[in-house]
Amino acid sequence: MSMVNPAPRRLGWLTVVLPLLTTHLCYLVSLWEGWIPPCNPYWSDCVSISSTGRNGSAYLLFKSGMLPTCLLLFLFWRHTLRWLAALAAPRHRAWLVLALLASLALATYTLTLGHGTGYFPVIRRTGVALFILGTFLLQVSVGDALYGSDRLAERGQRLLAMSTLILAIALLTLVLDLWLGPGYDRWENAFEWWLFLLLNLHLLGILRAWQVDPGEPSDKVRV
Repeated sequence: MSMVNPAPRRLGWLTVVLPLLTTHLCYLVSLWEGWIPPCNPYWSDCVSISSTGRNGSAYLLFKSGMLPTCLLLFLFWRHTLRWLAALAAPRHRAWLVLALLASLALATYTLTLGHGTGYFPVIRRTGVALFILGTFLLQVSVGDALYGSDRLAERGQRLLAMSTLILAIALLTLVLDLWLGPGYDRWENAFEWWLFLLLNLHLLGILRAWQVDPGEPSDKVRV
């Protein structure tokens, strides 16, 4: 195995770290400025990710961090697709289109955050839902492609296991919402933070897989 060249590796790390740094820094800034109450975002009775970037200095900070993240994510998936091509692992050209749509959805969510009038709330919720769905589908697709390869089946299995965990938590939130009713509101935001964290850790798993030397490139693309 050989390390991926420095430029894509820096891109990968920035893609993983920037959104996590942005959301947690916005939480601290909003807390310091008094926009949100002191609480543990990964536990009950706390605030949503969106609440950390709606007001004050965090409004600009959130957009300053998340808008570049939209571009970084698209470049991350583009490099991953090229890396899979070099490994001769199965992949689809449609994945790049899905990556673009997911990045645009995140940009839509980011730009509309902090605007609560008219259709903005609906557009914001649609944007974040499409981003999560698109990102999850891409992560499952990459994990499946690696699982079906000769060289990275074990890494693919780990990525699929993490995707299964993410899906299980998402389904659990639906069950708890139906079961607890209004009582689920105490935990909804915590689940949001955990899912966001796991989605980014999954990207870290893909980044670690980049360490494998792809060898000779392949032009075979499954369509």
